[in-house]
Amino acid sequence: MFIGAQVSLYPMTSKFVEVIATGLEALTPYKDDLRIETDDISTLMIGSPGPLFDAIRDLFAAAARQPEHVTMHVTLSRGCPGEPDDPICRCETLERAQGETLAERQALAVQAVATAPEVGVGNDVQFSLYVMGGGDHMAEIYGCIDFLKTSGTFYKAKNFSTRLRGDAGAVFETLRQAFLRFGPADGHVTIDMTASANSPGRR
Repeated sequence: MFIGAQVSLYPMTSKFVEVIATGLEALTPYKDDLRIETDDISTLMIGSPGPLFDAIRDLFAAAARQPEHVTMHVTLSRGCPGEPDDPICRCETLERAQGETLAERQALAVQAVATAPEVGVGNDVQFSLYVMGGGDHMAEIYGCIDFLKTSGTFYKAKNFSTRLRGDAGAVFETLRQAFLRFGPADGHVTIDMTASANSPGRR
């Protein structure tokens, strides 16, 4: 399987270079576990969902600890048929999920969010889950929505998306669980998300 993300950080400040550099420095501990490539538009991260979501969370948290408003856009994908399998992307959660019912996956997802580490940075996220290919994709999406409503990070439903709010630890764990536990374990699943911190609209 191929698992990865394209990540773009947008600081709302004239010191944007400093804020972006601070965020990118937070990726240093993950360079042995992920393939990371940065250019002038985004940072590509390829690897298993454990370090992948931790790296995205820490990049955003490092930037959000600055006082300025910052947003981040992320496109996540697993199982894309147009990408080659990569052993760096091996994921035991997906391997086990092939034998689990929807109810079991929902319960495991809630448990994972409840035990997520606290990062100390609050954030808001808007995201959409896309289950590709055949099968009853709406059952998986509705199952994910039911999980989100009991996750402790659910804020509200919006047209075409769901809003999450809370500490970055719990919010990014919610996203990881939505990405891993809903949709066929060996299928193509994507997430489109935008995170925000320090918005003047929240003050």
